Amino acid sequence: MKILVIQQKMIGDVLVSSLLCDNLRIAYPNAQIDYMVYESTIEVLKGNTSFDNLILFKEKHQKNKWEYFKLLKSIRNEKYDIIIDAYSKLESWLVVLFSGAKQKISYWKKGRTFLYTDNIERKKTSNSNLGLIIEQRLALLDPLKLDIELETFPTIKITQKERDFATSLLNSHGIDRSKKTIMLSIMGSSLEKTYPLEYMSKLIDFIADKGDVNLLFNYMPKQIQEAKTIYNGCKEETKTKIDFTITGKNIREYIAIMDSCDMIIGNDGGAINMAKALGKPSFIIFSPWIDKKGWATFEDGINHVSLHLKEYKPELFENKTDKTIKKESDLFYKEFVPALLFPSLNAFLTTHLKK
Repeated sequence: MKILVIQQKMIGDVLVSSLLCDNLRIAYPNAQIDYMVYESTIEVLKGNTSFDNLILFKEKHQKNKWEYFKLLKSIRNEKYDIIIDAYSKLESWLVVLFSGAKQKISYWKKGRTFLYTDNIERKKTSNSNLGLIIEQRLALLDPLKLDIELETFPTIKITQKERDFATSLLNSHGIDRSKKTIMLSIMGSSLEKTYPLEYMSKLIDFIADKGDVNLLFNYMPKQIQEAKTIYNGCKEETKTKIDFTITGKNIREYIAIMDSCDMIIGNDGGAINMAKALGKPSFIIFSPWIDKKGWATFEDGINHVSLHLKEYKPELFENKTDKTIKKESDLFYKEFVPALLFPSLNAFLTTHLKK
């Protein structure tokens, strides 16, 4: 049996959909299971043995029709028995259409049900603390009627060499490993997904005042100026607890560093999803224009906590479309003052700093 799982999107989606491969491997230990992803996301899949081959959707496939045709041809030549399309966009529709697979599973969408043998209705509400996004993905396995207990927690594999690298790096920066180390996801992938910089400084001051801790900043190189603004906005005493320079040169280095941390606090995004996959407690701030019910995974009020402005000021969202909220995200963010977050953040820190 040959199975192809398709998830062309960002790191969080690729991690969640790796659960499909994990469960398929348990159910069909002798099957060939391939996973189609964007080339930029492969670092979070290293060491995962649930799939046999990574089918990489590269930039050349987007820009060059001939390269894309060659990719389609190579997939057809594999003669897959089953395709699970968790991406479900034009790029994957064509893959499914030309694949020749006997069984093709995806989400129901008006006007393209003919592409698939099984069209699954997307769940609108979550029945557990797994999070809607995970429940939706696992529902794609329903047509296969797998006789197994489903794996529900995506994981990232990390090597001893990577752990040794992180230990050496932290030691070389004088990080006292007897103290709790907190990774701060200070920036989102864009400003529309980033808690206001001056508010983040106040949040970091609050964290630093709770105990003698090590504070690390996570940000992309292009966000250095914003990171400096946050750092400069902190109190002088807080700055003594921050190491501004331990960021990691690539995703695998970040993963290794995160594995050495005790928890993560900050903006929702890939850094948070990777931390969760490493088993780290998380405290997440969602952007006003993001519907948190999808990505508030494993929410239990203790190990994984997330906050959204709508929970505090629902009246601001009345009669507002998602498009309007995104366009005016800075105005909504201004209403999400740090004082609203402090009680929940205090409870989270009280729990995890004493462990």
